[in-house]
Amino acid sequence: MSFYINNTNGNKPGPISGNPTNGICEKILIQTRKIFDACVSTGTETGIVLQATNFTPADPTLPLTFLSAETTAGSTATVTDLIVERLDNAPNYANVTMNISIPITITYRDANGVIGTATSLVTVSKAVVLFVPQPSATPIDITASALFSSQIGTFTSPNIFTVTACIQIIIRVSAIVDVLVPSYGYPCLPPCQQACGSQCPGIQDLPTYPTAAASNVIGRVQ
Repeated sequence: MSFYINNTNGNKPGPISGNPTNGICEKILIQTRKIFDACVSTGTETGIVLQATNFTPADPTLPLTFLSAETTAGSTATVTDLIVERLDNAPNYANVTMNISIPITITYRDANGVIGTATSLVTVSKAVVLFVPQPSATPIDITASALFSSQIGTFTSPNIFTVTACIQIIIRVSAIVDVLVPSYGYPCLPPCQQACGSQCPGIQDLPTYPTAAASNVIGRVQ
């Protein structure tokens, strides 16, 4: 059993049926990242020069045949040279300029037919207009995520590939904040289906979640 398999208990995540306010039992304070503004840029660029390093396996036999270049799995784009210039006629908005560095993995075939990989780094400059909240005690973060994909390219010795690629960049303005939200309370966790298992009375007797209900309001402390 799971939230979505053989589970008829209504206290679970999923679509809402009927009045969405039914079942709301408390207001909870959560810490989360709030997105104040975001935009996406997608386009194809030609003549991108990739300086290849970290060849695997090492010392491939030249010349190399380009196969593909993709964003390195698990990598994070890095924002540098960030400049925020607020607009005089709209102070909550700003011209945001930055350089975004994207880690790339190149796949190639060497002269002996051996498939290998190498790494590179692509830097893209962006200038956009975004909503940027006024300064506060909570810092504002301007970040970017990126996808790079290419199946068209040529190899130029030494260790350079020139490619045509599709690049998608998402820029976000955000901050870590405390937010008060209505809640339906804790979900009812269904038991896992197992072929076999042992009983653990000491653990099973414990509640799944801590109880945090405040029945009384304490007056002001002098």
